[in-house]
Amino acid sequence: MNTATRLTAYGAALVLVAGGAWAIGTAVGPVGADAANTAPAHTDSHSGTVTVMGAASSEGPAGLASAKDGYHFQPSSTTFATGTTTPFAFKITKNDGSALTAFDVEHDKRMHLIVVRRDLAGFQHVHPEMAPDGTWTVPLTLTQAGSYRAFADFKPTGGSKLTLGVDLAAPGNFQPVTYRDFRVSTVDGYEVKLDGALVPGQSSKVTLTVSRDGKDVTDLQPYLGAYGHLVALRTGDLAYLHVHPDGTPGDGKTPAGPGITFFAEVPSSGTYRLFLDFQHNGEVRTADFTVTTEGTAPPAQPTTHANDGHGH
Repeated sequence: MNTATRLTAYGAALVLVAGGAWAIGTAVGPVGADAANTAPAHTDSHSGTVTVMGAASSEGPAGLASAKDGYHFQPSSTTFATGTTTPFAFKITKNDGSALTAFDVEHDKRMHLIVVRRDLAGFQHVHPEMAPDGTWTVPLTLTQAGSYRAFADFKPTGGSKLTLGVDLAAPGNFQPVTYRDFRVSTVDGYEVKLDGALVPGQSSKVTLTVSRDGKDVTDLQPYLGAYGHLVALRTGDLAYLHVHPDGTPGDGKTPAGPGITFFAEVPSSGTYRLFLDFQHNGEVRTADFTVTTEGTAPPAQPTTHANDGHGH
């Protein structure tokens, strides 16, 4: 993807040291970045509505903590050599220290791993493999230096969907980037246009339209059980929102393009980076967007903990 026209380098180059790279995460502030790959969520086949994974709840958005609901995201290492492919290994452990080994299949996979730099560059969506002892492993390449956030997106068997996050470091010469709002993305000759507005605190309809060489793409291929997957990350803290398109391939009413419609609920006003994965001609590509919300979030309503459900 040609994102050069959208990126603006700012600040002097920073030299990161191993173990200290995470500090950049909070210094970057509300900035965005470059793209590479993406992810999924859940559609109610009976109602046609979309469940937003990581949507706002009384506990806040997903992905901001490494432990929740008695589960812990524990990587074996958090430091990577820049530009080198290295196995990334981790476990999801329980409060007693034992590894979780029972995961439900969600969108054809038992584990979705999202990795992105803290300034929202270098987005990746990969699928680790699990060993019998509960260790998940996937080859990971962090092409540029910086502080990264890794999100483990999974559903324990018998439990609720969770997204846990940990910081990773790639020491080296770090040059963060920032973005203006943009709603048209190009990748490998494809153009993807985003229509719709993100309104805090309510379900927002957005449509992504895919074209190539000026012609609509009407033969998108299913990827992980859908025609497209959309991940939204809030700039600044990287609050994680995972959404799924309206409709299912083969349901007799959902066309294979050019438009892919999503419903997402963002928890607050602000700027969000959106990453769309779509498959055509046997290859998965990622388009990226930067969108600022319209309007403000409604006042928080009093919550009761007597019937406390976790919103995923």
